[in-house]
Amino acid sequence: MSASPEIEEVVRHLLRAKSIAVLTGAGISAESGISTFRGKDGLWEKYDVEKLATPRGMYANPVYFWEWFEERRREMIKAKPNPAHLALAEMEKMFPDFWVITQNIDRLHQRAGSKHVLELHGNAFTIYCTRDGYRMETYEPLPAVPPFCACGAVMRPDVVLFEEMLNEEIFAKAFEKARSCDVFFSIGTSAVVYPAAYLPLEAKRNGAYLVEINTDETPLSRHADVVLSGKAGEILQKVMEHIQK
Repeated sequence: MSASPEIEEVVRHLLRAKSIAVLTGAGISAESGISTFRGKDGLWEKYDVEKLATPRGMYANPVYFWEWFEERRREMIKAKPNPAHLALAEMEKMFPDFWVITQNIDRLHQRAGSKHVLELHGNAFTIYCTRDGYRMETYEPLPAVPPFCACGAVMRPDVVLFEEMLNEEIFAKAFEKARSCDVFFSIGTSAVVYPAAYLPLEAKRNGAYLVEINTDETPLSRHADVVLSGKAGEILQKVMEHIQK
């Protein structure tokens, strides 16, 4: 099956690339059935961000916060990697310097087989004590919420809430990968959440070939060298087919 001129161009750049970076957002996980937070029908259209996604809200009513967050976590537990996650994991095997930078907290990239993953916003499966810092990881539904540490303090998910800073070390590595790559993919992200939204622009500023894959136009679209409109799974599978020819 012949590829579109746009996909053929993307493949040509990939085959010449020494370093590739990929930024993924909620759109890629939506193809696995995980609810998105922004946009039409997004969770923030239905729920109070202040109560459910800020440190103040979490500490003010941990039961309410954790009941909602555990519902999200169980949705992620049930979800499976989709063709987009699987294609990126396969691409990582083909290129020596290939990194996924994700805004998602569902760990679907790792479950698909990706090894080089930078989680900008943490993940839903690690929780830690708000008093002594004890950490644990679980991929099972929690028996009760909120979870408590052995010390008696409430635990919280290892995710970046609104008004909190990203992990400096992780973001610094993501920034370095963006500015040094030859090809940068922005996949399924609204391109409005900063500082993650700086990354594709930094890549472009430093000479990278910028590819956007999304179902909708975003503020990044006018900066991209090519915009591939549609589902990430279908598009990346076509890219993989033509790389392997």
